[in-house]
Formats: sequence, C-alpha cells, structure tokens
Amino acid sequence: MIRSQGLTYQYANGPRLVFPDVDVTQGTVLLLSGPSGCGKSTWLALVAALVAPTSGALWVAGQSLSELNRMAADAWRARTIGFLPQKLHLSAALTVQQNLAMAQWAASQPEAPGRIKAALSALGVAELAARLPAQLSGGQAQRVALARAVLLEPQVILADEPTASLDDEAAADAVRLLLSTARAQAATLVIASHDARVAALISAESAGQIGFVPVQFIRNSL
Repeated sequence: MIRSQGLTYQYANGPRLVFPDVDVTQGTVLLLSGPSGCGKSTWLALVAALVAPTSGALWVAGQSLSELNRMAADAWRARTIGFLPQKLHLSAALTVQQNLAMAQWAASQPEAPGRIKAALSALGVAELAARLPAQLSGGQAQRVALARAVLLEPQVILADEPTASLDDEAAADAVRLLLSTARAQAATLVIASHDARVAALISAESAGQIGFVPVQFIRNSL
C-alpha cells in the first residue's frame, strides 16, 4: 500500500510542492497525471525514499519512510521498489545479462542467472541477454529496463513517463506490459504521466480486474 498525509517538498531556491493525500491498497494501479513540472517525478522520488519530504508522512509497503536512515532506505528500496525511469539508464558497457546482475548486486544478493533468464523470458527478450544496450531497439531497451526493475519481485513498481515519445501502438504495448507485470507479481503500480492516452489505456486493459486510482497534480496548487 501507499499512504501519504500532508506531504510537501521544498526545493532549495525553488518551488514548494504540496501533494494530494493518497491512500491505496496493495495491487492498485495509481496514475499521477498533470502537466510537466507539477511534481510527479518528485513524488516518485519521495515514494522510493530517494529524497525525504519537507513535511508530512509517507508509508509505503507497510514502512514509515521517516523511520529509515540513509543506509536503511537504500536496503529497503532495493528489496521493495522497482523503478522504471523515463531515461532507462542501462549501463552501455554491460550486456543485458550484466545489467540485470547489477540489480542483484545492488540488493546484496548473489547473481542468479536462472532468475535473470526468467525475468527476461517473461518480457519476451531472453534472446537479448548477450547484447549491449546500443544493440537494442527502443522497445527492447524498455523491456530490458522493466525486467531489471521487477527482477527482485518488488512490492511497488514506479514508472516515470513510460509512454513519452511513443506512437499509439507502442504506448499501448508499454501500458499493457506494465499492467501485466504488476498483476503477475501482485505489485502496486504507480505511473506518472502527462500523456492523456494513459488513463484510457489503463481502463481498457484492466477491464475492471484491478483497482485504478487516478490522482491529478495541478501546477497552480503547488
């Protein structure tokens, strides 16, 4: 679950962001919509314990994030959060297999080739394990990045603008992939997007089988 109360974040020499309260159960799809610059990516960073709020309370997967110090937050994040950033950040010098192995290393887990193969197979890219990121198409790279994000079966999957710059067919594929992966792992899925197509795609693909909570971020209220 994700629950927030009175959450704010103050940028140094920048805006003060005031966020809507959220209370969603495990397995829900939460869509954060609103224009660029309204705080969606900052909210994802707060949920991932990458930054601390200026004020307010935040609970994620049963954990009060205010109780975590920096080291504990890193360990908690590695085992709880799967993050699909807008910029995929695959290491150019490493193969697909090695990029996923790095995720296991970051979580202080031994490399498990079988688990990596299963994650890639579930997303239809097992045959790409030996390739470098530069040898992947955009869609393949996104699938590899998602495989890396969900490799450790996180309780929460965060996706930042996953349909940015995609045509209608590719955007539908991206949303379908996120929903099916979250459903298979019983994970809460949070999508931050200013793409007006995403809400309709979620509604069409979920067909009422999963909880869907849209939250509108409004620039003028920040």
